[in-house]
Amino acid sequence: MLLVDAHEDLAWNVLTFERDYTLAAAETRRREQGSEATLHNGDTLLGWPDYQRGEVASIFATLFAAPARRRLGEWDTQFYTNPESAYRVYSRQLDVYHRLVDDHADKFRLIFSLQDFLNVIDPWERAPDKEHPVGLVVLMEGAEGVRAPGELEEWRERGVRLIGPAWAGTRYCGGTNEPGPLTPEGYALLEGMADLGFSLDLSHMDEQAALQALDYYSGSIIASHANAAALLKGEVSNRFLSDRLIRGLIERDGVIGIVPYIHFLDREWTSKDGRQAVTLGHVMAQIDYICQIAGDARHVGIGTDFDGGFGLQYAPAGVDTIADLQKLVPLLEEKGYAEEDVAAILGENWFSLLRRTLPESS
Repeated sequence: MLLVDAHEDLAWNVLTFERDYTLAAAETRRREQGSEATLHNGDTLLGWPDYQRGEVASIFATLFAAPARRRLGEWDTQFYTNPESAYRVYSRQLDVYHRLVDDHADKFRLIFSLQDFLNVIDPWERAPDKEHPVGLVVLMEGAEGVRAPGELEEWRERGVRLIGPAWAGTRYCGGTNEPGPLTPEGYALLEGMADLGFSLDLSHMDEQAALQALDYYSGSIIASHANAAALLKGEVSNRFLSDRLIRGLIERDGVIGIVPYIHFLDREWTSKDGRQAVTLGHVMAQIDYICQIAGDARHVGIGTDFDGGFGLQYAPAGVDTIADLQKLVPLLEEKGYAEEDVAAILGENWFSLLRRTLPESS
């Protein structure tokens, strides 16, 4: 079944560690053994041959940078101090994706429009047993790179199709571990995004701001990579989705991408427990929880955040690369999910979102 991953920080890794995503994950691990990349970000889970084995037809490729106050270390080159520097960092990351498709058109394609989407997906659907380019849909994580709403048109023309206003708190709204509502600038950003047809990503937004956005934003709303708080014992962080937010996303016909990161599946897990303590069954439980609230399988998908601050060492047991997410298929079928529901969860829900939100042409 075709798979869509709604969150991968590829450009961040290319610029930070010079990772080459045309290579298999195993080859990148061999090359990076003992390197800064492995030390700070773990062993990669991604690579073009692994996308092929896992039938990963499309990914949401992010633009991401941390504010200087949350910089990950002296080695972290992808940070900003103000909107001007954020604009420059995000622009360089977007250039990475354009170079990637220019240099490797046989492996990656940018998706600007509905026609681009169809050109990428049709070969996968007709001949899933053959190799095909992977579609890249650009998602801006944290909107500080947008210096003013009038600049949204420029980002749209360059290929950005989804925007999440927060990672940490921004001048637009509160974010992870930095609570706060939408600001006047945040409302102006949402208004400009709606006018141009961007999808809004609630991931990392503080709950107060996310609830305000659900009420205010007229366009499509998703959570590209966010798990349900109710399944995380004792969790109080604003990084996760309350049932209220989940219901709000469902009411707005949104899709939620489940993150297969050990710490986001079991908050009591420690390295002493070993990877075997957290399995794809935990991922399936998150998926099933959303489906039970929704009453169907049309509002949940996958948003791995693989290579986004963690690698193989913090992936569930049984997951060596992204290709292993296909192991969810028999687990979901054993749980009683019909084939069409499993297909929806792995990719079709994200495909449906793109079909209804992408512009007809670039």
